[in-house]
Amino acid sequence: MDSQEFLIPLNGLASGRKRFCWNVGKMFFEDFGNAEILDASLSIEAEVEKCGREILVDGVVSGTVTVLCDRCMDELAFPVKTLISLEVRYDGRPGSEQAEDSGSDSSEGDLALREKIFLSPEEKELDMRQIIYDYVCLALPLQRFHEDGGCNPSSMKILSSGIAIKGASVKEDGEAAAENPFSALRDIFKEKSDNNN
Repeated sequence: MDSQEFLIPLNGLASGRKRFCWNVGKMFFEDFGNAEILDASLSIEAEVEKCGREILVDGVVSGTVTVLCDRCMDELAFPVKTLISLEVRYDGRPGSEQAEDSGSDSSEGDLALREKIFLSPEEKELDMRQIIYDYVCLALPLQRFHEDGGCNPSSMKILSSGIAIKGASVKEDGEAAAENPFSALRDIFKEKSDNNN
């Protein structure tokens, strides 16, 4: 995928607002080596505002990504909608006096809530690829599964019937008896004391 698509040219950016639109598919995540996202159809709309040396980026990522369901292991199209809110600065580093002072001014309103990106003065553009990737991955829940009744019925039938464990004791009615997993350790100290005698 051509990374030129996701660049915001900061050098020579005119004051005011400028809009950028991108589309992201499966190849975008493959380029990052992400095997969990099987497919994607996302649109990104970013609005960049330059005011003096300060550059604000507001964006919306929306669409769907396809992942595996944690229950039935079938594909699951998961809706994604997340906001990107950045403040780009050239003349500061994290922890520098200038960055701390300007971020603490109460007149700046929501600037304190924005993620801050610090660039060296030589950088002439902002590459949004990593930022988009991170925001999409963070928008996905840790547990991903179909809503009730949406999982593959044959997979759910296997899961609900249980798995027979080799060597497990069986009740009279044929069901596997619940056995204490630590029962194998029951006599460990007895054996040790027998060996010492």
